[in-house]
Amino acid sequence: MTFYSEKTKQTYSGTATTVDVLKAFWRGMSRHKPTLFFSVFGVALARVFSIIIPIYYKKFFDILSQMVSVDARVVELMHIIIVILGFNLVVWAGYRLGTFATVHFESKVIADLKQISFDYMIEHSYAFYANNFTGSLVQRVNRFARAFETLADRIIYDVLPLFFQISGVCIVLWFTNPVITEVLLVWILIFLSFNYFFSRWKLKYDVKRASMDSFTTGVLSDAISNQNTIQLFTGSRFESGYFKKVTDDQATLTKFVWNLQGAVDTVQSLLIFIIEFLLFYFAIKYWQQGIITIGTFVLIQVYLVGLGGHLWDFSRVVRNIYEAFADAKEMVDILKYPHDVKDLPNAEVLNVPKGEVSFEDVGFSFNKERAVLFGLNLKIRYGEKVALIGPSGAGKSTFVKLLLRLYDVSAGKILIDGQDIREVTQESLRRNVSLVPQDPILFHRTLLENIRYGKRDATDAEALEAARLAHCDEFALSLPAKYETYVGERGIKLSGGERQRVAIARAILKNAPILVLDEATSSLDSHSESLIQDALDKLMKGKTVIVIAHRLSTIHKMDRIIVLEKGKIIEEGSHDELLTNDSSLYTKLWNLQAGGFIKEE
Repeated sequence: MTFYSEKTKQTYSGTATTVDVLKAFWRGMSRHKPTLFFSVFGVALARVFSIIIPIYYKKFFDILSQMVSVDARVVELMHIIIVILGFNLVVWAGYRLGTFATVHFESKVIADLKQISFDYMIEHSYAFYANNFTGSLVQRVNRFARAFETLADRIIYDVLPLFFQISGVCIVLWFTNPVITEVLLVWILIFLSFNYFFSRWKLKYDVKRASMDSFTTGVLSDAISNQNTIQLFTGSRFESGYFKKVTDDQATLTKFVWNLQGAVDTVQSLLIFIIEFLLFYFAIKYWQQGIITIGTFVLIQVYLVGLGGHLWDFSRVVRNIYEAFADAKEMVDILKYPHDVKDLPNAEVLNVPKGEVSFEDVGFSFNKERAVLFGLNLKIRYGEKVALIGPSGAGKSTFVKLLLRLYDVSAGKILIDGQDIREVTQESLRRNVSLVPQDPILFHRTLLENIRYGKRDATDAEALEAARLAHCDEFALSLPAKYETYVGERGIKLSGGERQRVAIARAILKNAPILVLDEATSSLDSHSESLIQDALDKLMKGKTVIVIAHRLSTIHKMDRIIVLEKGKIIEEGSHDELLTNDSSLYTKLWNLQAGGFIKEE
């Protein structure tokens, strides 16, 4: 059985480079450069002094091996441990400065990066969100921020200290014995080169694993969001198999990537054994010749232990850095992906003195294979109430989405009071259009906050009055906290009819000159519908109104009814005018819904 295909995993990826990721991170970092300086300075100070300290340990053991009086040596030894204590305090202070500065720096940058991601992503089009799992998008934002944290930690606490350590160790050992230094440098070069090139080769698998993880999260989120549907259609076993297929694929890829890291550890341990043998081999030879002292053995061992630990972690550091880039790349792909619908550079503010809407030769296609509207011409006069009807797929919802610029037209243009909506700002366009959707989605906020979303600067009194007109009082006043009750994610704590009343209250509060009702009473019972119809009648006064309806009984009083079929206008007129044609689609639909039947021809 096939559970899913690669086509399911639609995503916007493949264009972001490492430079793009760094530029995106820099946008978040640019306001916090002073804190970054103190982070690097503190860690660098600590690392430099930690390299100096072993020099004094060398002196310490050289003095212990001298054949002089004990008292004389004790004085020198006490002086040395006091110096070491002072240097250790400098190391301690440096790390504390670096740590506190880094905490402040990273927390601020992470917040800025999340804000940048949110601000850009929220402006993406309706189509963008229709083609992406919500869970995957949330995951991308969070991983983008965590990727910066990982990258900053690895650079500040691993890469920079390793650079200072290698440089300092080589300088100190060069003045002690150049040959030992040369052997160490060659070994370090081999060690780092192996890790770097192997990690670069492995990057493609890290990217694939990150993408697979996002997809798995999306599948999980999709299933949880549709839990009720799964139960009602007895799909638990099917969805379990679907999810198992996805997680098994992820496990296979994860196992492969982890095995690659095991191979790296194997090679690294062998290289460390080799360098330890080589350094002490040459050290013994030079000690035999009297060129180096016993303290030099201590110096080499301390440096080798420190370098070995840092270099052993280098593969992890490189892996984490590349994984961070792979994680960040997914979000940067979205930041690079241009908005499908965007304002022109010189877009003006829409001015709506009346509210006349004109569709002129409007065509729209989702892609070359799926055209929806064909050369649509329609003028809706100021104050006119127009209904759009037609079978499913006729283009009614697309008509509304184009008016609101959730999509841009493929051909022709849409005018509001003579202004092309592509030449005005989206914000000013949508500010002048109120929409009451068929299935309103609410925020997990209070009932009053959801109503006030129609006019966010409205007073409580204004919002409550809109709620009263939409007959929200009938259910809101019976809630435990009344209008301060939280409605749950997507408004799940409210019924469909209650959510529609909230949407109507929003529209009443917004009071825009153009009103779009998309089956605005479809989820209401007959009693509630009769009450809200009165509110809608008041709301529609003085406005240009577009109503999408399947129940024709709700639109027979409209000034004009537009009948769409296969993306074209096939009939238009008032209710009475359309019924005069017995063979019209409208007449057939009316007779069917009125309780009659369509006679066989």
